Amino acid sequence: MKTAFYISKAFFEHDTGPGHPERPARLEAIVNALRSAPFSLWNELDIETPTPAPESRLRSVHTAGHIERVRAACADGLPLDPDTPTSRGSWNAALLAAGSGCNAVDFVLNESVDAAAFCAVRPPGHHAEPDRAMGFCLFNNTAIAARYAVDHPALKNNPRAFILDWDVHHGNGTQAAFYDSNQVFYCSIHQYPFYPGGGDSGDRGAGEGRGFTLNCPQSAESGDVEVLSDLNDRILPAIRKFDPAILLISAGFDAHAADPLAMLELTSECYAEMTRRVIGTLSDLDRPVKIVSMLEGGYDLGAVGESAALHIQALLES
Repeated sequence: MKTAFYISKAFFEHDTGPGHPERPARLEAIVNALRSAPFSLWNELDIETPTPAPESRLRSVHTAGHIERVRAACADGLPLDPDTPTSRGSWNAALLAAGSGCNAVDFVLNESVDAAAFCAVRPPGHHAEPDRAMGFCLFNNTAIAARYAVDHPALKNNPRAFILDWDVHHGNGTQAAFYDSNQVFYCSIHQYPFYPGGGDSGDRGAGEGRGFTLNCPQSAESGDVEVLSDLNDRILPAIRKFDPAILLISAGFDAHAADPLAMLELTSECYAEMTRRVIGTLSDLDRPVKIVSMLEGGYDLGAVGESAALHIQALLES
């Protein structure tokens, strides 16, 4: 599958301060894994430089007040909450992170064949609510990309996007953005109960969005068997039934057994297997596969590098 990789030097300039787990070294670990044996995948990727999201794209998900609060905090290098620091490089990084997803949507939809993109972005996004930054996240990169996708001219006959969020933390911001939408199906696999709270299996959407939210909470110490079982039994059937024209992945790798911030026990290979099974299901829909994968969490450097590389390898080999 033709696969693009979006990255920018600006992502390294989002300075979260000493000791913060969401640090630039995470991107270095992914790039190093892709460049080095046993993967050596770098030359197989289309390396792309993102463009910043215009504020109209931010406003498709976020309130004007939220955008101004983020802008002001970044200008002064002040935190937005105790977990969510900013620096003077954070505003540009956040615009490019949001822009990466939209660029990736253009990339995959402009291809007539199977196509995918991985966006190695910082800051991450899935905790950012329409009017609130939290959990290391300034703007909701995946939600902005999904909104862009369903408005895209290429999807005028089927404006439906499926978001699969496999970060260990529930994507409260993404769920909130689409809770009443029947165009974007939000699905999350996450540790529960755990930060940020929410993500109960009873949360299924509201109004026109009723039935278009699917939460698959996992208890602490769950591993590959439990997650792949939910994928097979609940998530893949939901993808087939919803019949999306594009699938976006909030690709957090912090459910890994080595991650310091959570208590699930996934192996690196599980991320590759989830990817392969999702691609197989999309292939059954009798149209070209379109996948945009956005980096979220993952804080053990070895685990995030290996897991992301195996995920990307599964995209390339499909």
